[in-house]
Parts: sequence; structure tokens; C-alpha cells
Amino acid sequence: MSETPNPTLPEPNPVTESGGLQYEKFLDCVHCGLCTSACPTYLETGNENDSPRGRIYLMRAVTDGRIELTDKVSRHLDLCLDCRSCETACPSGVEYGRLIEPFRVKMHQQPDGQPAKPDWFHRWIMYGIFPYANRIRWTLVPARIMQALKLDLLMEATGLTKLLPQKLQRMQRLLPQLQPRGPELPEFLPAIGEKRATVALFTGCVSDAMFHHVNWTTARVLQQNGCDVHIPKSQGCCGAIHYHSGQGDPAMQLANQNEQAFNIDNIDAVIVNVAGCGSMLKDYGHIASELTGQAESNSKLSVFATKVKDVSEFLSDLGAIAPQHPIEMKATYHDACHLCHAQQIRTQPRQLLNMIPGLELTPLAESEICCGAAGSYNLTEPEMADRLGDRKVENILATGAESVIMGNVGCSLQIQSVLKSKDRADVKVLHPIELLDMSYQGTGLAEKS
Repeated sequence: MSETPNPTLPEPNPVTESGGLQYEKFLDCVHCGLCTSACPTYLETGNENDSPRGRIYLMRAVTDGRIELTDKVSRHLDLCLDCRSCETACPSGVEYGRLIEPFRVKMHQQPDGQPAKPDWFHRWIMYGIFPYANRIRWTLVPARIMQALKLDLLMEATGLTKLLPQKLQRMQRLLPQLQPRGPELPEFLPAIGEKRATVALFTGCVSDAMFHHVNWTTARVLQQNGCDVHIPKSQGCCGAIHYHSGQGDPAMQLANQNEQAFNIDNIDAVIVNVAGCGSMLKDYGHIASELTGQAESNSKLSVFATKVKDVSEFLSDLGAIAPQHPIEMKATYHDACHLCHAQQIRTQPRQLLNMIPGLELTPLAESEICCGAAGSYNLTEPEMADRLGDRKVENILATGAESVIMGNVGCSLQIQSVLKSKDRADVKVLHPIELLDMSYQGTGLAEKS
């Protein structure tokens, strides 16, 4: 007599076979629905298929062969921001990110197992420019000139920007007021005062090209706290741009490049100042297991991931030296999704900010609800991104704060863009480490504007 198969563990499905998604993770969901009130897309649409619970139903049904992976099903899954707020809300510990991310990789493959051919925007912009800081810097040269001559404002006033393709129009709207680019970071910066730690700084791609000054402020703050700071030149993009859009192989190549770039045996931590990058770097071990099928515990990438620390997390653990110079300002703090949900870092940035003399930190309603940035989501899903951006900025403006603080470059671009559209560019968008650096250095906000 043949053995009766377990009805809860179906035969492998092409979407989830060859490593990747672990079917047992579906079974952790008890369908209680507590995740729905935390899900940004469900809050906006009210559609059960746009909730974490609904998406788990869809992914499991596809895996079981009960429904086809139609365009309609894929649409509900693509609309997910992957903000991981459902993981925070879930009492059962469902690892939603470990379901949606490998499922998307398989979902965007062709029948022969090869990644789907990207459209022009993904091929030339998302994958051809964004992961490379040097390429972004060169493409920003015309933008810097236009901003200096105020030609960008003239183009908007005359409607010339409407001649651009929709995605390029959005890129133009998301572009912040670019600060003058300072000197390149050296490969090594020594600790100031007594040495307390040896760290390496992850500089990123988009963040380094558009917010190079934040990398400098991060390095200075680390120095002020007694850290020798190494900045490896062979590091690259974290790979999130590729992985979150279903391109597994390029993401793995970048992960391996970064693992080799950082001499983790001789450093205490790899410091990251971008929430999205930090979340990706910390997930390298999981991702390697999902994409290659290798045992996670034996992966060099898993060892690398254990050294990754958000800058606020690291300084909190180290015991940050109290800054002395006051910053008289009312501010509010926005929790970047991949900091508060993916990395469970909430109190540490607030602790650092509360150390700054004169800084008044006021609470923000729905602080942990996504602003709609979600990496490249605000470029690929403009309608939902705009709805969430408006929701976030309305809450920010309701605080009466002079500035809003956050630890993620995507959030910064999104929120600056929405504030500008509402003629509220007077509300400054800052990184926590910028304020900490100002308080250490004794420089005022006006000098940084």
C-alpha cells in the first residue's frame, strides 16, 4: 500500500521549488487578521487581497495549485510594499518577508527559470544606474546645473517636464535640492580621543550619490565616539533594488561583493545609516539560503550579516557621548519601515535625539505606517505611493514641527517631494545623525540648509 501524502505539504510547485520559499512558513499564519490594521495598502484599499493575510492566502493557493498565478493575482502581490509592518503586528511570528520576497523572485521568472526580461525603465535606470554611485553622480550633473540656474523651476512652471515619460517625471519630482558634494571619504578616519571600537562604514549607492553629506556626518559622529572608521572602496550596492523586484542572481552577486569588501574579522561592526540597506545586509544569510539552497548557518554571508549594525543601534549599544551644543528646534520622528519593522529599531534613534540639548521631539501619529517610498515603489507604483505620501505628510504637518527626522534615504526623498508639492519645503527633512553631528560640532541648522 502506498503511503498517504501529508495533505498540508503538496508536491513542489514551479513557483516555489529549487530552494527559496519554505512551505511551512505559510502554516504559521492563523488568519487572525490582526495584521490588517497595520498594512498600509489594506488601510488604503480595504481589499482583503491587499492585506498580508490575503496575500498569504494567494501565495499558498498558487503553491497548492488551487489557483493560477494570473496577472490579477500578481497585481495584488506586486502592490505589497514589503514594509514588514505585518510582522510587528503578528502575534504568531509569521515571517512575511521570508514569504513574499522569494515568492516574487520565482513569480518574475520565465518558464525556463530565467528572470523575466526587464522593461526599459528597469533595464536602463533601476538596474543600469541606481546600483552604481558613480553613474548616479554623473547623471546628476545636469540636475545640479539646472538647480543652480533654477531651470528646473522654469521647466515645471512652463509644463516642459510633462513631455518626459511618466517615470522620469516622477524621478524629477523626487529629486531633492542637491547639496554641494564635498570631498570623497578617505579609506580610513581615526578615532577622536580614546579608541573604543573599530568599524567599517557602508556608503551605499543612491544614498552616497544624493546624500553624500550624511555619510560624512556619520563618519564624524563615529570618530567623536572613539571609533576608527574604515571605508572600503570595493563595496557596492546592497542588492535590495534587484532582490525586491525579483532579480535574485544580481542581488547575490552584489552580496558576495560586499562580503569580500569588508574585513569583518578585524572590525567590530559594519555601520549602515540607511534603513533599507541595513535590512538587506542583515538578511544576506536568509537570502543566500533562499536563492542557493545552501545551509544558512554555513554561509559566509550569514557571518557577515551578524556584524551589520544601524548607526543608531551601534551608538546606543556603545554608549554615545553626550553632545554639548544646543539645537533649539521642534522636531518629529518618522519610523522608517525597514528600521522599525524589519530591524526592530525604534528606541535607539529617539534616545540619541533626546540627548541633544534644546531639541523638542514631538510624537507623530501613525509613525510606523509606510510613507510610500519602499525603495523604488514610489517609481513603480505611483498611485499608492502618492496616497501614502499624502497621508504621512498630513500627519507630519499636524505636529507643527519645524523638521521631520528619519533614518532612510527613500523616506527622505519621498517626504521631501510631498512637502514640496504642498509648498511646505520649509519643513526640513533630516537624518538623526545630522542633528547629532550639528550638536557635536556646534553648527546651526541654517548652516546645513
